Amino acid sequence: MKPVTTPRTKPDRPEPEPLLRHVVGDALRRERLAQGRTLRDVADVARISVPYLSELERGRKEASSEVLAAAAGALGLGLGDVLSLAQQELARSVPRITAATTPARASVSHRAQVCLAA
Repeated sequence: MKPVTTPRTKPDRPEPEPLLRHVVGDALRRERLAQGRTLRDVADVARISVPYLSELERGRKEASSEVLAAAAGALGLGLGDVLSLAQQELARSVPRITAATTPARASVSHRAQVCLAA
Protein backbone atom coordinates (compact mmCIF):
# COMPACT_ATOMS: atom_id res chain seq x y z
CA MET A 1 0.00 0.00 0.00
CA LYS A 2 1.34 3.43 -0.99
CA PRO A 3 1.52 6.14 1.63
CA VAL A 4 -1.01 8.93 1.20
CA THR A 5 0.64 12.21 0.32
CA THR A 6 -0.87 15.60 0.78
CA PRO A 7 0.04 18.65 -1.22
CA ARG A 8 2.62 20.82 0.44
CA THR A 9 1.43 24.15 1.59
CA LYS A 10 3.63 27.05 0.76
CA PRO A 11 4.33 29.63 3.40
CA ASP A 12 2.44 32.85 2.93
CA ARG A 13 4.63 34.89 0.64
CA PRO A 14 3.55 38.10 -1.00
CA GLU A 15 3.04 38.01 -4.72
CA PRO A 16 6.16 39.16 -6.54
CA GLU A 17 5.96 42.57 -8.12
CA PRO A 18 5.36 42.45 -11.87
CA LEU A 19 8.35 42.97 -14.10
CA LEU A 20 8.67 46.40 -15.66
CA ARG A 21 8.84 44.91 -19.15
CA HIS A 22 5.44 43.24 -18.60
CA VAL A 23 3.81 46.42 -17.34
CA VAL A 24 5.28 48.58 -20.12
CA GLY A 25 4.32 46.01 -22.74
CA ASP A 26 0.75 45.94 -21.43
CA ALA A 27 0.60 49.73 -21.57
CA LEU A 28 1.81 49.75 -25.19
CA ARG A 29 -0.69 47.07 -26.21
CA ARG A 30 -3.63 48.75 -24.43
CA GLU A 31 -2.85 52.06 -26.11
CA ARG A 32 -2.45 50.46 -29.55
CA LEU A 33 -5.73 48.58 -29.22
CA ALA A 34 -7.51 51.68 -27.89
CA GLN A 35 -6.43 53.46 -31.07
CA GLY A 36 -7.67 50.54 -33.19
CA ARG A 37 -4.26 50.08 -34.78
CA THR A 38 -2.45 46.95 -35.90
CA LEU A 39 0.96 45.73 -34.88
CA ARG A 40 2.11 46.24 -38.48
CA ASP A 41 0.96 49.87 -38.55
CA VAL A 42 2.67 50.80 -35.29
CA ALA A 43 5.82 48.81 -36.08
CA ASP A 44 6.15 50.48 -39.50
CA VAL A 45 5.83 53.97 -38.02
CA ALA A 46 8.25 53.10 -35.19
CA ARG A 47 10.66 51.48 -37.68
CA ILE A 48 10.90 48.26 -35.70
CA SER A 49 9.90 44.76 -36.79
CA VAL A 50 6.41 43.42 -36.16
CA PRO A 51 7.72 40.37 -34.28
CA TYR A 52 9.87 42.58 -32.05
CA LEU A 53 6.96 44.89 -31.23
CA SER A 54 4.84 41.84 -30.46
CA GLU A 55 7.54 40.54 -28.11
CA LEU A 56 7.67 43.96 -26.40
CA GLU A 57 3.92 44.01 -25.89
CA ARG A 58 3.99 40.51 -24.40
CA GLY A 59 6.79 41.50 -22.01
CA ARG A 60 9.23 39.01 -23.49
CA LYS A 61 11.89 41.56 -24.49
CA GLU A 62 13.63 44.30 -22.55
CA ALA A 63 13.55 47.27 -24.88
CA SER A 64 16.08 50.08 -24.90
CA SER A 65 14.83 53.56 -24.15
CA GLU A 66 15.29 54.41 -27.85
CA VAL A 67 13.02 51.56 -28.96
CA LEU A 68 10.44 52.38 -26.29
CA ALA A 69 10.50 56.03 -27.37
CA ALA A 70 10.02 54.98 -31.01
CA ALA A 71 7.07 52.73 -30.14
CA ALA A 72 5.56 55.43 -27.94
CA GLY A 73 6.06 58.04 -30.67
CA ALA A 74 4.34 55.79 -33.21
CA LEU A 75 1.35 55.80 -30.85
CA GLY A 76 1.45 59.59 -30.51
CA LEU A 77 2.88 59.41 -26.99
CA GLY A 78 6.16 60.37 -25.40
CA LEU A 79 8.36 57.98 -23.46
CA GLY A 80 7.22 59.66 -20.25
CA ASP A 81 3.59 58.99 -21.17
CA VAL A 82 4.22 55.26 -21.53
CA LEU A 83 6.17 55.15 -18.28
CA SER A 84 3.37 57.07 -16.56
CA LEU A 85 0.82 54.53 -17.82
CA ALA A 86 3.08 51.75 -16.55
CA GLN A 87 3.44 53.47 -13.17
CA GLN A 88 -0.34 53.78 -12.85
CA GLU A 89 -0.69 50.05 -13.54
CA LEU A 90 1.98 49.24 -10.96
CA ALA A 91 0.23 51.42 -8.41
CA ARG A 92 -3.02 49.51 -8.98
CA SER A 93 -1.51 46.04 -8.94
CA VAL A 94 1.07 46.28 -6.15
CA PRO A 95 0.12 47.13 -2.57
CA ARG A 96 2.15 49.95 -1.10
CA ILE A 97 4.99 48.83 1.14
CA THR A 98 4.40 50.16 4.61
CA ALA A 99 6.27 50.00 7.87
CA ALA A 100 3.60 47.62 9.19
CA THR A 101 4.29 45.08 6.44
CA THR A 102 8.07 45.39 6.47
CA PRO A 103 9.54 46.11 9.89
CA ALA A 104 13.11 45.80 8.58
CA ARG A 105 12.51 48.64 6.15
CA ALA A 106 10.88 50.71 8.86
CA SER A 107 13.95 50.43 11.04
CA VAL A 108 16.20 51.37 8.12
CA SER A 109 14.14 54.44 7.29
CA HIS A 110 14.02 55.35 10.99
CA ARG A 111 17.81 55.21 11.13
CA ALA A 112 18.00 57.28 7.97
CA GLN A 113 15.76 59.91 9.54
CA VAL A 114 17.92 59.98 12.62
CA CYS A 115 21.04 60.35 10.50
CA LEU A 116 19.47 63.16 8.49
CA ALA A 117 18.42 64.98 11.64
CA ALA A 118 21.88 64.74 13.19
